[in-house]
Amino acid sequence: MASDPPMQVLPGGWQFFTPQEAALVEAIVDRIIPADDLSIGGKEAGCAVYIDRQLTGAFGTSSRLYTQGPFLPALPTQGYQGEANPAQRYRTGLAAIDSFLKQRDGKSFAELQPTEQDAFLTAMEAGKVELPNGVKSSGFFGLLLQNTMEGFFADPVYGGNKDMVSWRMLGFPGARYDYRDHVSKHNQPYPQPPVSIEGRPEWLRKGA
Repeated sequence: MASDPPMQVLPGGWQFFTPQEAALVEAIVDRIIPADDLSIGGKEAGCAVYIDRQLTGAFGTSSRLYTQGPFLPALPTQGYQGEANPAQRYRTGLAAIDSFLKQRDGKSFAELQPTEQDAFLTAMEAGKVELPNGVKSSGFFGLLLQNTMEGFFADPVYGGNKDMVSWRMLGFPGARYDYRDHVSKHNQPYPQPPVSIEGRPEWLRKGA
């Protein structure tokens, strides 16, 4: 049986986003997951990097999904049923946000105050923003929210969850091969640090 192991995301420049798009996405993920006493924010955690890399692969092109027509209105439980793949939706949606705000406020999203950014995203989520080019604001916000959460909670091998910050916050053991001794210890913090698919940073440094 053929295997499809994850490819570790390497640091470097943007592979899908333009610099302008990247600045917008970084600002958005930092409001969806703002830094607080529990963790770093979405930008520092690498959520935008995760999304960027996903959009260059099978997710971005929907290459593993059936995407042929007819394209009909769907029930809310059925998710997105349109023709555009995620890469196309991001390119069109980010441009629509930038165009809308430049026309309304004369500013980019990153130039707004945090309270203004939150108000705009809240309006998007509720579908109260009329974005240009036929972009449905609630649908695009849902995509941004989904991918931001994925980037924050997924294995760091995919580019987000820097230093396993979300796993440490939750006490999640990660990809440890065996933690049976702790399964029955309810409501007790897991005592060991989490492990990524690629191992722990200190393990990798020792083997360098």
